Amino acid sequence: MEWSRLLSTKRERAGGNFAKAGDLRSEFEKDYHRIIGSASFRRLQDKTQVFPLDKSDFVRTRLTHSLEVSSLGKSLGQTIGENILEHRKNSGFTPQMKEDISHILECAGLIHDIGNPPFGHFGEIAIREWFERNLPKLTFCQKNVSEMFTAQMKQDFFHFEGNAQALRLVTRLHYLVDEHGMNLTYALLNTIIKYPGSSLQIDENSGNIKDRKMGYYFADRELFEDIVLETGAGNCRHPLTFILEAADDIAYKTADIEDAFVKGFITYHSLRDELRKLQNREKKLAVPEQAEWNRFRPADKLVELYERAKKNGVDNPGDYAVKNWIVKAQGVLIGYATSGFTSHYDEIMNGVYKTDLFADTPAEGLVKLLGEIACKCVFKSETIYRMEVKEAVMLDNLMDRFMGAIIKYDDPAQKLNSIEERLVSFISNNYKKAYRYHAEGQPDIYRLYLRLLLVTDYICGMTDSYAKRLYQELNAIMA
Repeated sequence: MEWSRLLSTKRERAGGNFAKAGDLRSEFEKDYHRIIGSASFRRLQDKTQVFPLDKSDFVRTRLTHSLEVSSLGKSLGQTIGENILEHRKNSGFTPQMKEDISHILECAGLIHDIGNPPFGHFGEIAIREWFERNLPKLTFCQKNVSEMFTAQMKQDFFHFEGNAQALRLVTRLHYLVDEHGMNLTYALLNTIIKYPGSSLQIDENSGNIKDRKMGYYFADRELFEDIVLETGAGNCRHPLTFILEAADDIAYKTADIEDAFVKGFITYHSLRDELRKLQNREKKLAVPEQAEWNRFRPADKLVELYERAKKNGVDNPGDYAVKNWIVKAQGVLIGYATSGFTSHYDEIMNGVYKTDLFADTPAEGLVKLLGEIACKCVFKSETIYRMEVKEAVMLDNLMDRFMGAIIKYDDPAQKLNSIEERLVSFISNNYKKAYRYHAEGQPDIYRLYLRLLLVTDYICGMTDSYAKRLYQELNAIMA
């Protein structure tokens, strides 16, 4: 792979032959402004990161998480770009390319979760499981839908995924000027495709991170092929995708700890004890080249911050220690993500690197531990489980109602009843316009496939509050 192609400024719809007078923005800076000004981005302010429908103004939403990933991605782009220049990893890499990758990663951080449904990652699970239960039972003109669909069409729904939905949203559903959505640069689009394969190519046992999930729907295959052909990435991850994923990992794994602490799921003492176990384990396994890690002893740093707070008379030393430790840990993880990319530079550029940037670094254990703490103390707590059961009930009900109506929509042989007509009218006109554009002249089965996608498009576009309110309205539940 070559940076000159990887940083392609091509858009699905070509712009004019000349820039507007006085517009000094690069193409990637223009991407940034298109994203910031979009309704899809604004809706992230009312989408769950961890705690759904939380009344606190402290814990993260999907919007604040995306802003943090954007900031970390830009920082990583700058440090990694500088490392490539300094160590001459690539003689064709220029200072302008360093600036470009920083802007691309800044944009990618903003939209990496833009396709996620309401209620966080559990919303994805609820939608997938609805299809697993119901797609085999759906009928169209007295025929089983599952038997009519191609293998990829079926697997698209069984493996429904927010990452694939993000690509779909920014390229198809954000109908502003025309059918090309936000019309973002191909370099940016390729960066957010974390899994460059179809739903038929998923192989969780391959040992390659790119095979874990699907990256695009059958409906968007031609666009995907055009993007990877233009950038030269093929069926490999775009190099910037590794950096985006590292920024995402740093953001959510540290933020989940901070939010869990604020909500009372973990304490200073419980975090200290878990970090102490890790520190002792890493000390036993340490080798001389890991001396840098030994300078950041996570448990000792947390205790040091706690004692500093007590010495300075801070009212809540535990709060001071945990929140400042998060900042320190983020700095360490940025350093290791940078070294992970530069030390595996050739493998990444040749498309053969199979894991994340923290693998086989001293930071790997810390990243894993933070995820385990959040899982044990938060995600598997009764409080979260109760919320998720409620969310599943709401999403299941919405899927039932809208799928029942959409099966008949746009089919002259079937007539919508009065309730079904009203349900279809709720779906965004932009989404229906996109459906009609891509369905025109297509076979009935493909049109049906697009209609089922139209429902998931609509539900994924909902905020948490809207999904809850619509569920209450459709079931005549008084607020």
